[in-house]
Amino acid sequence: MRMHNADETCGVAQAALVLGDWWNVLVLREVARGHVRFDALAAEIGLSRKVLTERLGRLVAQGVLHRCLYQRRPVRYEYLFTDAGLALLPVLVAMQDWGDRWVLGDGSLTATAGEDGAEHVRVRDLVGTRMPDGLELPGTQGEDLPVISPDAAATVLFTYPGTGIERDEQIPGAAGCTLQMRLFRDAWPDFRQAGVDVRAISTQPVHEQTTFARTEQLPFPLLSDADHRLAAALRLPTFRSAGRLRPKRLILVVDAQHTVRHTLFPVLDVPHALTESLRLAAECARTRVTAPPSPPLPDEAR
Repeated sequence: MRMHNADETCGVAQAALVLGDWWNVLVLREVARGHVRFDALAAEIGLSRKVLTERLGRLVAQGVLHRCLYQRRPVRYEYLFTDAGLALLPVLVAMQDWGDRWVLGDGSLTATAGEDGAEHVRVRDLVGTRMPDGLELPGTQGEDLPVISPDAAATVLFTYPGTGIERDEQIPGAAGCTLQMRLFRDAWPDFRQAGVDVRAISTQPVHEQTTFARTEQLPFPLLSDADHRLAAALRLPTFRSAGRLRPKRLILVVDAQHTVRHTLFPVLDVPHALTESLRLAAECARTRVTAPPSPPLPDEAR
């Protein structure tokens, strides 16, 4: 591609060299979702092996991905984000947000979604998929925490737009974050009695979350997805307010194997959604406890 001399110092033009190709963007989208091996990428995107090889080679050369050997015979690589690649995640989420609002939607700014819209379909399709392996986010308990509890029989993961942001009150579906937190706080003993853990996620900085959690005496952690790693991995619905992309309110019920079992979206009635998430998560926990052990493998199969 020929560039005008002025483009050599233009950040938009330079970024377009990486993101200006349809297939490059889709490759990055799938790597963000955890499809980091060649065959998985080819299957998800529907791209020929030749073209995929070319695109991966370009992205490695541009410093966005790096190849990591995971098998020697035959040689096989995973394609993982570099720091420069991780810095593109907010760009991918912003592109999705723009597409959801202006291409797939009617342009309205809203923190909720129609039940027949693209966002609802994406969330519904998360059922049966595994959560990203090894994903940890900064938490209010002073350290990075796994998105899914490693010890609980089930995890209820809910996203919220943000607490203490008054201007969001005018955006449909944005209000009620403080109420939601208090309701989950009050129901915490019921979740724990059922063997269920709770995680709350927003894109607020962790210091804002920590102040709120301390004030409200929340017993469960708030996690900060300010870098949009979870939003990009799950293609979560977002909206823009106060200069920040914020997750729309939804609830995921995830089992002990880190598989999404249930989704609640859009969340219009917070008390009802909380009660339903507790019921569904407790059912997951009971299934784990009461499931019979797997029969031992025959010696030749071990």
